Amino acid sequence: MASALFSAPTFHGLRPLNKPTDSPFFLTKSSSSVKFNPPATAAKKRLIIKAELNPSLVISLSTGLSLFLGRFVFFNFQRENVAKQGLPEQNGLTHFEAGDSRAKEYVSLLKSNDPVGFNIVDVLAWGSIGHIVAYYILATSSNGYDPNFFG
Repeated sequence: MASALFSAPTFHGLRPLNKPTDSPFFLTKSSSSVKFNPPATAAKKRLIIKAELNPSLVISLSTGLSLFLGRFVFFNFQRENVAKQGLPEQNGLTHFEAGDSRAKEYVSLLKSNDPVGFNIVDVLAWGSIGHIVAYYILATSSNGYDPNFFG
């Protein structure tokens, strides 16, 4: 008994097993053998939790659709807006023209073999938007949210 008091505590998950009678598996000792005593919730009908939608399918379709829209629908609109804004300026000069040699764009990162110039930055941006939309769809479908848009 003294060794149990001074030994290091043991844990099962986050529950400490301090007493010598504690065990990690709902076991109770009978006089002749050890029997398994299931918890009270297991006596009820076993519940199976199923996802409403297949998560990998939703994430793949949402990301693919987002990349498609970014490449074929919104690409020209985005590039035109960036060109309209231009480079940041100070006193009428761009930062690079004003003497900041580190302000020059890193061009090799933005090169691609895509005919219109869809590069790695675009892929990462549109892919992350697709993942955000997918996780929103999965979260709202699993919590019972039912948008009644059409009636």
